[in-house]
Amino acid sequence: IDLDTARQELEEFIPHVKNISDSSVKKMAGRDLMRFKEFKKQGIAVKFGKFTQKENKQIQKNVDEFLSLTGIDSAEKLLFTSRFPEDKDTIHRLKTEHHFCEKISEGIPRPWRLIYYRARKMFDPNNYKGRYTKEEKEKLKKYQALHGNDWKKISELMSRSNLSVAMKFSEIKSAINYGPWTKEEIQKLMSAVKEVMRRKLKAENPSSVSSLDQSDTDLWIDREKLYQPLPWTEIEAKVGSRYWRQCKQKWNSILVNKLTRGQQLYRGTNGLKAKINLIKRLYETKAEDASEVNWDELTKVIGDVPGAYVQSKFYKLKVSSVPLWKSKTFS
Repeated sequence: IDLDTARQELEEFIPHVKNISDSSVKKMAGRDLMRFKEFKKQGIAVKFGKFTQKENKQIQKNVDEFLSLTGIDSAEKLLFTSRFPEDKDTIHRLKTEHHFCEKISEGIPRPWRLIYYRARKMFDPNNYKGRYTKEEKEKLKKYQALHGNDWKKISELMSRSNLSVAMKFSEIKSAINYGPWTKEEIQKLMSAVKEVMRRKLKAENPSSVSSLDQSDTDLWIDREKLYQPLPWTEIEAKVGSRYWRQCKQKWNSILVNKLTRGQQLYRGTNGLKAKINLIKRLYETKAEDASEVNWDELTKVIGDVPGAYVQSKFYKLKVSSVPLWKSKTFS
């Protein structure tokens, strides 16, 4: 089908498709459109966001079955073929012959590209190498001086994932200040976030922000958008004196403080009551996975905060209080 028709048909499943490049739309029309229509017939909506345990198991199953079908001897060879130059041609041929794209995404109502990236993250042995040693940190600094921010090249030299080397370099190059935030630092953080949000809004709807471009008027932004992932390494660079994780934590505390008008929602006796109520309400939902929970409905348990805030509070509670939580079901 032609590009305009593809974009129009995909919009039913992916509302932000108008912001996706022409080449990506063509790929999605080939890989995803028929799948999305099949899921629609079954009453299943296309999903985004965090993958569930069930979806991870389905990816594991799809990869295992494809390896059995083709005789490729490891998931790393299947998903990181460029690391094995001597087998590359054979693997590419087998992937084409046995319809790799279709097989890997079977049973998962998400865009193929997201499934593929998730599979790469799950099966990349370089993602599970623990803390960086002093020698690795020195190597990382040396490689970055030689290759700049070519994280793909550096990740191959370090045998670590792209994201891991990029984030670690961001951490070790920062002149980290661990003291209280100054007014000047907070102002820089607020300005950086506002600049990023302005750019995001303009990309999503150019007309909505054009009138603000020549003024200093504060942006009025839907509060849920403020909890979406932001480019923290870019914000870190604009702040200049804090590591990206510190910027993220400070922004979240500012946001919650503004939304709750400074009420201490998660302290002392009130904090304990809120935690207990949250656990009770979650138990009553009988959800089998975090993605099945309507977090917005649970906000009244804690206060006037976004659903994402409640979800992050539950995650911290789970990680700090439940031994071996990774081996347990959500319920």
